[in-house]
Amino acid sequence: METIASNPTARSVFTILRITFGIVPIVAGADKFADLLTNWDLYLNPSIASMLPFSAHVFMQIVGGIEIVAGLIVLAKPSVGGWIVMVWLICIALQLIAMGKYLDVAVRDLVMSIGAMSLARLSRVV
Repeated sequence: METIASNPTARSVFTILRITFGIVPIVAGADKFADLLTNWDLYLNPSIASMLPFSAHVFMQIVGGIEIVAGLIVLAKPSVGGWIVMVWLICIALQLIAMGKYLDVAVRDLVMSIGAMSLARLSRVV
């Protein structure tokens, strides 16, 4: 009898999710230092930026470092990293919603958070 742990489809779904939720945060995090994909500073809620003791750009570079670490954790230990990325994506989405801008990105991040949660849960059985 086949179990989910021995199911090749479940294993391939797990691998795809692990690679995706590992690599995407690393790439997005690295881009916080290069701004090749976008100007990341624009995605920071101005009310948050006004409370910072440093520039929005420095804050986004700190965010980039956190994203790189989160991606590495997903690759090394998806049962933990999946939850970290899920919470991170929800936080990003909530601050975008509070800002009232980039709502399409907020929705995308909420959907991606479900995928990250699925990875964390799937890692327990695959």
